[in-house]
Amino acid sequence: MASKYDRIADDLRKRIHAGEWKAGDRLPAHTALEAEFGVSLNTVRNALELLAAEGLLLVEQGKGTWVRERPPTSRRSNDRYQWEKDRVLLPEAQRLNDGASEKDTGLRFEQLDFHATYTETTADEDLAKVFEVPVGTRMLRRDYRTTPKGHGVPLSYSRGSFLVYDVVAANPALLDQANEPWPGGTQHQLSTIGIELARIVDQVSCRPPTNEEAQALQLPPGTSVFALRKVSIDTGGRVVEVSDSVWPGDRVDLVYTTELERWGK
Repeated sequence: MASKYDRIADDLRKRIHAGEWKAGDRLPAHTALEAEFGVSLNTVRNALELLAAEGLLLVEQGKGTWVRERPPTSRRSNDRYQWEKDRVLLPEAQRLNDGASEKDTGLRFEQLDFHATYTETTADEDLAKVFEVPVGTRMLRRDYRTTPKGHGVPLSYSRGSFLVYDVVAANPALLDQANEPWPGGTQHQLSTIGIELARIVDQVSCRPPTNEEAQALQLPPGTSVFALRKVSIDTGGRVVEVSDSVWPGDRVDLVYTTELERWGK
């Protein structure tokens, strides 16, 4: 059976979603909520803390409670990789129009700020095992940050996109961060050195954020994150990219659709 504070939280949640209070609106004082629901102060506090943990409310002790203005929600589906691959064959003028971030958020290019940092590094034991290369192999690390303008909160927290340096060095343009954002993204970049992807493996786990991640993503207390490792494999079965990123659990929807074959075929 739901507790009293669960029932109160459910009522307030529905009213927020119905538009009774909009982003930036202040909720009634604790005493007013006590009187409305006929419960104790602790019960009201527990209900508000639950909604704050969900990212719906911002609670400031001694000041009040507001409906939190949430950054744009990203909807990441498993058809994005085929969408990216199809774009590789398009003229540059069409590839310039939008990219995967625009597809995920529904925002336009001019509504987003892009930032990329390239550094040289070497493969540790983890990366060496995935790439099947010796430990210490020279790698190119690429860190990306994409932020909706006016919000200041990145869509995800990058922990690095890794490529074998000597492979991508076949096209010097791929070593220069000034060429970002690259029209067509990573799949088009790889196509310039003759690499076609055959499959991509996403490994997603859910966990509490580190302090650094929570600060970078401005997460409400108690919000979990999705940690994604994306492994891109070419038509010859070789791993060509490993990307690690963290997504905020309060504003990312993961949508995976699997087509099933009919019986008797």
